[in-house]
Amino acid sequence: MFRLIQVICAAFWLTGLCAGIGRAETFQLTDGAALTGDVISFNESGLIAREGDGKYSDRVPWTKFSQEDLKRLAQNPKIAPLVAPFIEVVPVERSRKTEVQIKAVSRLERPPEQSLTGAFFSSGLGVLVVLLLYAGNLYAAYEISIYRTRPAGLVCGVSALLPLGGPILFLALPAPQQRPAGNAEQEESTLAPAPTFSVPGQTAVVPETPAAASASGGGLRLAESKVASGTGALPQTQVFQRGAFTFNRRFFETKFSGFLGVVADEADKDMVLLIKAARGQHLGRRITRISAGELHLLVEKGPASEEILIPFTEIQEIHLKHKDA
Repeated sequence: MFRLIQVICAAFWLTGLCAGIGRAETFQLTDGAALTGDVISFNESGLIAREGDGKYSDRVPWTKFSQEDLKRLAQNPKIAPLVAPFIEVVPVERSRKTEVQIKAVSRLERPPEQSLTGAFFSSGLGVLVVLLLYAGNLYAAYEISIYRTRPAGLVCGVSALLPLGGPILFLALPAPQQRPAGNAEQEESTLAPAPTFSVPGQTAVVPETPAAASASGGGLRLAESKVASGTGALPQTQVFQRGAFTFNRRFFETKFSGFLGVVADEADKDMVLLIKAARGQHLGRRITRISAGELHLLVEKGPASEEILIPFTEIQEIHLKHKDA
């Protein structure tokens, strides 16, 4: 018998434990009423209690419970999620919940302070950047030497000793003035007129100038009678210098249109172009091809001919003259 009583008591105790809330509680509602009983049912809308006389109360909304009762009900893990939205959080608790916890993090060590030059040479990438800049400095010096018609060795040597300053210096200097090829002969001819003499019944004989004598091997030459042969005087040589003219595709198409065709015009069939560039002089009769940055000049070399590519940036002077001039 005693054993049976123990089993019954244990069963009641387990039943009360599973129910969650098994003892009567008193709740003070906001409208002044009081609710006393055991909580037997609850959901999002409120709870239902079984009062002391065995009757069940109506479902009481959560909004009618005081803050103290709501906090007391929140101690039950099953009811806590339902009453949490109705519990007011004081500023102190809100700040405690939203407080940011600053945690120590591992940081990279800063490199030691040093100069800009030292920083460049302290890593492989910095050395590569310095070498690329130095190579670009020398290449710029070479291009400037072509543009300013200066010796490439001089410009590149100064730029190697003075990086960045050397190219700027030669770029600021004006290009040296080149003396036309015919100036020396003109000066010699203006120094002293060549004496002439004639013998009755013979053609007039004119002594050669030193320049002509060196070209022909010395001696006297016979003065050609242009009027008698009917050819007339040779056309004057036209000179186009960089600075006075802009050498581009439009310039050649307008000034030397007769040299662009396969067959030269009647007016230009005896004319030739002497182009003085940074890499030498070229004498040609026809421009075979022309683009936005360069032209191809047909140059005769003995019985053969060859096309020479000449960039516009390298051209310093152009002579349009007669083939016999």
